[in-house]
Amino acid sequence: MSSSKYWTPVTIFLIVAIAISGTAAWSRYRSYQPLEIALASSPQPPEEIYIGGEINNPGYYPLKTKDTIATLIQTAGGMTSNTHPDQIKLYLSETENEAPQKIDLNRAEVWLLTTLPGIGDKRAKAIIDYRNRNGPFRNKNELSRVAGIGLKTYEPIKQLITVAD
Repeated sequence: MSSSKYWTPVTIFLIVAIAISGTAAWSRYRSYQPLEIALASSPQPPEEIYIGGEINNPGYYPLKTKDTIATLIQTAGGMTSNTHPDQIKLYLSETENEAPQKIDLNRAEVWLLTTLPGIGDKRAKAIIDYRNRNGPFRNKNELSRVAGIGLKTYEPIKQLITVAD
């Protein structure tokens, strides 16, 4: 009988511990918005696109406003057998006055951050760690608070980055 009087407090303790752990885990979870890459709009899209790599009929193909990558690949005869999508190459002609795409510090993953000049894997991971610890960047100047990023690293990339809500 004496051992059964301990079951109630132990059960209550376990329920409280699970509830506190669940609440702590849930509060740390953030539902990040999916990564979005938007190309700068230009007055007219290029008239042709080159599709190469592991494509059955590589070459230049007409590009219409609502064409998708899948449509273009199908137009070029599809992919060769055993092709992985990263083996396909698309080349667009450059348009005049096209502004470079800015990278959002609040959404970019490591692979995208490493495309910035002077940002390697280590600095990219430091940016994401800072963002996870401190929440989203409020302005792009806050990047200088990240370990390993000073004025020498910040200056060449300040026109290539942005922050969004």
